[in-house]
Amino acid sequence: MSSSYQRVLLKLSGEAMLGDAQFGIDPAVAQQTAHQIHTVHDQGLQIGIVIGGGNIWRGLAASNQGMDRATADYMGMVATVLNALTLQDALEHEGVHTRVMTAIAMHEVAEPYIRRRAIRHMEKGRVVILAAGTGNPYFTTDTAAALRALELNVDVILMAKNKVDGVYSADPRTDPNAVRYDHITHQEALEKNLRVMDQSALALCRENNLPILVFDVTAENAIARVIEGDHTGTLVSSTAPER
Repeated sequence: MSSSYQRVLLKLSGEAMLGDAQFGIDPAVAQQTAHQIHTVHDQGLQIGIVIGGGNIWRGLAASNQGMDRATADYMGMVATVLNALTLQDALEHEGVHTRVMTAIAMHEVAEPYIRRRAIRHMEKGRVVILAAGTGNPYFTTDTAAALRALELNVDVILMAKNKVDGVYSADPRTDPNAVRYDHITHQEALEKNLRVMDQSALALCRENNLPILVFDVTAENAIARVIEGDHTGTLVSSTAPER
């Protein structure tokens, strides 16, 4: 693998677990994703994963319908644990040693998130799945991904999108004139309000010069290709692209 990355943070949306379903988890899709992770892990890459829960529960949507926001967000955090356990099972079927760590204590099913322990797991070759977001309501799993990436000293965030192959000037699913960026700065993405990740997470990456690679996880061998420098997605960095 011709990659300069030694440790990465893979951000998976809950929707990446859906497949063609409207709700829940497709085990076959989880297995396909696990196989992709296995491929790059076998090359010596240290991998942390933050996973969302939108395929099961969306706290903000429930809040908009009258539910208490904190309660709705905590339910969303629990949904991410369901996805994490599914992905752990799929990875272990691939023969990959995996640990789930949660920001909310669930000792019977996962370890509590402890930064130094998570780093040690990765150094020992284990994939670490980081569930339950930050453990706090009002924060998205995008923010959790940015926070954990910085805590764990990763080289890059791999921002896996579901059937969207990068950052566009508009939503490519609704605007046929949307243009994909090959490279854009954090500041430009913030100013143009582009949907890389939520604004607070993107600002955190900008302030700490943490690059983000945005790509379509459903494409064939997508994770390996983006790690190897196949420019099918979008690089978001602090350095301005060459024009």
